[in-house]
Order: sequence, then structure tokens, then C-alpha cells
Amino acid sequence: MVAVNINGGSEDKEREALKKIEKKKFDPESWNPKTELGKLVKSGKITSIEQIFLHGYKILEAEIVDFLLPDLEHDYIRLSLSKGKYRRPKILKMTQRKTAEGNKTSWEAVAVVGNKNGYVGVGIGKSADQQLALEKALRNAKLNIIPIARGCGSWECSCRTPHSIPFKVYGKSSSVEVILLPAPRGVGLVAPNEIKKILRLAGIKDIWMKSFGQTRKRLNFAMAVYNALKQTTSYRINKEYKAISGIKVGLI
Repeated sequence: MVAVNINGGSEDKEREALKKIEKKKFDPESWNPKTELGKLVKSGKITSIEQIFLHGYKILEAEIVDFLLPDLEHDYIRLSLSKGKYRRPKILKMTQRKTAEGNKTSWEAVAVVGNKNGYVGVGIGKSADQQLALEKALRNAKLNIIPIARGCGSWECSCRTPHSIPFKVYGKSSSVEVILLPAPRGVGLVAPNEIKKILRLAGIKDIWMKSFGQTRKRLNFAMAVYNALKQTTSYRINKEYKAISGIKVGLI
């Protein structure tokens, strides 16, 4: 019998898939929009992503986000560890389902996109192919992009710059619950390393976090943080507090 290193092979495929995705670049000239919103964006009638959220349009093409936010960056949440003596974090999580034909393998990935200036999105991708799972996650993250409110909501700071969040927010996904708290300047991101990716790409520099539940399930943890950041734009804020905390929503 010949021993086969399944984990080593999957890690190599993961690296190859990431390299292929990095090589792909958005070309505005070759983009052929399929939705009405996409046609408005390419024709120049909509020139900023703020107009989309202001009028309540739904983004159904990832290319719209690429077109309006050319400085968009992306990253992947590491969901699992490889087996064996030297355990490495992996961005793809493998699941197997037993069927009459045999074991069917599928891969799951979580992508994060953001411009580090008030826009962030989180997406989940599942597929039998590793590269396809990564591409689906990245596409869904772009479709789920949202503006967030940043500010200085900490009474210890009051610097009136958008380095943190303006007030305490709460988010939940499955059993995971998250509370994000404004932090004074210089504290940094007090959060797990994988969750820091979401906060950095959102443009947040200082924050405190409380988490409850099965936080080892990183998919639910990431979605709970994303849902909490959504809450930053769901409250009506009076003008006096806006002036004190230096609130900035998205790029505005």
C-alpha cells in the first residue's frame, strides 16, 4: 500500500487557487452588465456607491462594487486546522457527506472585502471545487458590502476622529453573540486575529469586543461581527452627538 498525504495535497491546491484568484483583475472595458443597476453604473449615471445605498438599490453584480470601489481589498477567514504533527491554519473547510455513490466532498470558505474607509462585506462560498468555493465567497462578500458608521464614541478619548465606532453595538449569528464597544485612540483592535481582518478592512483602528457562545465556529463568529457592524447605521443620531463623536458613514 502507498500512503497518500491528503492534507498536503489539499494545501497545495489551496495555494494554487489563491494564486489564480489574485491574478484575476477586473477590466471595466470588458464588463458587460446584466442588471439595470449595472447598466446605470457603466453608463456613468451612477458615479458613487453612496448613491446606490441612498436610493436603496440592491447590488446583484459583484462588478458594480469593483467599478465603484477600485481600491477594494479582500482577505479570507481561516476556518480550520490541517491534521497531523504540524497543524497549519486553513482557509478552506472540508465536509464530507455519505451517499449511495460514496463520500461526496465539499469545501467552504469565508471571504472579507473592504476599502479600509467605511465599507465592508462578508461572504460565504460552498462548492465541490476549492477554487470555486473561494471565488463564490469573494463574490458574495462584494454583494453583501455595506457602509458602516465610524466615530469616536469613547468618553476616554473625545478626539472627534473616525478611528473607532460611535456607540456600543450588538450582533448575533447562531449561538455566537458579539458586543463591540468604542475604544480610545491607541488601544488597537482587541479581538481575535481572524476577526481583526474584518475590522481592519472596515477602517476601524481601535475597538473593544465581548463575545459569547461557540466562538470556535469562525463562520458564525465572523457573521456575528458583520451583523454588529450593520447596526452602526441603523440608529437615528442627533446632531449634537454627531458633532461630538465625529461620526462618518461610509465615505461621507
